[in-house]
Amino acid sequence: MSAEQPSPASATESASVDPVERVIRYHIQTKHHFNRYARSLGYLDWANQPDPFRRFEGAPLIRLPLLKPDEEPLSPSYDAIYASGSVSCQPVSVKTISRFFEFALALSAWKRAGESEWALRSNPSSGNLHPTEGYVVLPQIDGLEWKPGLYHYAPKEHGLELRAEFSSSQLERLLAPFPSGAFLFGLTSVHWREAWKYGERAFRYCNHDAGHAIGAARIAAATLGWNMVLLDGVDQNTVALLLGTHRREDFAEVEPEHPDCLCVVWPGARGKGRGVEGVNRETSFVKREGEAVPLFLDAAIIKELVAESWYGKANRLSGEHGVHWDIIDDAAEASWKMQADKLTAQAPKNGADMSQPRHASPVTHHAASAGQIIRQRRSAVAFDGKTSITATTFFRMLQRIMPHADRPQLERSMPWDVWSYDPAIHLMLFVHRVEGLTPGLYFLVRAPQKLAFVQHSLNAELTWTRAPGCPDDLPLYWLLEGDARKLATQVSCHQDIAGASAFSFGMLAEFEGLLRERGAWWYRRLFWESGLVGQVLYLEAEAAGVRATGIGCFFDDPVHEIAAVKGLSLQSLYHFTIGGPVEDVRLMTMPPYVHLNNQP
Repeated sequence: MSAEQPSPASATESASVDPVERVIRYHIQTKHHFNRYARSLGYLDWANQPDPFRRFEGAPLIRLPLLKPDEEPLSPSYDAIYASGSVSCQPVSVKTISRFFEFALALSAWKRAGESEWALRSNPSSGNLHPTEGYVVLPQIDGLEWKPGLYHYAPKEHGLELRAEFSSSQLERLLAPFPSGAFLFGLTSVHWREAWKYGERAFRYCNHDAGHAIGAARIAAATLGWNMVLLDGVDQNTVALLLGTHRREDFAEVEPEHPDCLCVVWPGARGKGRGVEGVNRETSFVKREGEAVPLFLDAAIIKELVAESWYGKANRLSGEHGVHWDIIDDAAEASWKMQADKLTAQAPKNGADMSQPRHASPVTHHAASAGQIIRQRRSAVAFDGKTSITATTFFRMLQRIMPHADRPQLERSMPWDVWSYDPAIHLMLFVHRVEGLTPGLYFLVRAPQKLAFVQHSLNAELTWTRAPGCPDDLPLYWLLEGDARKLATQVSCHQDIAGASAFSFGMLAEFEGLLRERGAWWYRRLFWESGLVGQVLYLEAEAAGVRATGIGCFFDDPVHEIAAVKGLSLQSLYHFTIGGPVEDVRLMTMPPYVHLNNQP
């Protein structure tokens, strides 16, 4: 990759440009091309590789119990977490909080090669660099003898660091609009962790990882019978305020954290027959049986909360930084979500009959527990070029990423109930080895009502034929016949893993029109949605006995040329591939918390 230095626009110039234009400019500038890659340092500065573990020196640490798979709370079956009302609701306790973080953000294994060791986690990450940091805001909960406040999750220690102690009464006021037992879950990103390796394209990868983490947390909550929704009515300044990322004194001369999002989590299965009235566009409420679950928080209460006691100073992750990629800062600033931005959460359809059952989950036959699938998830490093999957398995995987957006949010399939928007990510698939399907190019339109838009955005000469044997409710189309292995490899930065799999795909996002309609802050949501799609398929691959991996390196415009995408109507944001893995026998695998076994 090129080692040329960044040449960002001046602050004055950036400020004068419309935010949507700025994020589009960032996206175009950070594309990979056949004759040049997006700018990066050009080599790996190993002496300054970022520490993957953030800690806050001086913050009290509460170690969570390291639970064995056969300890309570036991994990339900993998299939059960997708079936409404099938998982018993667990109370919020030390053990359930431990299990939640184990399945969401914890270490899943250590790998060793020679003298080198590195940790894997439940949530995947670009280059295993893990820019995502997790937080939780806990009120006073019966049986949980912890101070009400903000806690940072320390994955290496599997513990919670107390960052701020909040007034119990004020916190109760903040959470009063939510169901009983609710707490908040937040995510931030350390952009430097990705920029160290990937340069200016790192902002994309940080937001991929945020989407994966949202998915991992939602699925973790589902194993406990808990609900979770993204609080996307909250402006980003309020997210920063509550998570403490605005506190310069706590991040002095160290790598800052970018506030990503807040979610609310609460115990209680969605349950059969629990109707949902939908989302009110003006007040941003999700409603269930007359009980309003807001998608925002009271900023005034938060301002009072954060005036309380704070603990800890963030550790420095790298000795030196070398190049600072100002273009990342500009993209982050341009895509900052302001209170005035219009929310686009789905409203209920007039006259909708909420007594009807929601869409049935695909028929599956997985005997494994959800915990087993989550713990064994890995990113494949190579595929054997031989393994195939059946069309039934292929269709089932794709059904898992259909959110059933015609239903109100909390009636959608898990984990899509976390997401209040219609799908904006669609799949262009390179099918190599799917029994019963002819190899070639296929397209999945994840929102059937958007078929006409997608067709209009692509080559008008394409013939859209329903894939043979495809379930009626799966809008999968066969576009072109032929061996696509070489093409898939070529456009994925010449990586064999894209062609040696059973199938691979590019995630195409509704782009310029959507950004101009909704605002520049939606740029990051597009990557979050793509990461959420990827997280579901990571687990589906494991359940099917194969393996997946995300591909962040691809040649953007050559991908678009395959189907003659018109202008910026659609843009490829993320590639993914699934097949039979080839294990690297040189690597030694160790348990995730072997380093804590001898500690008190």
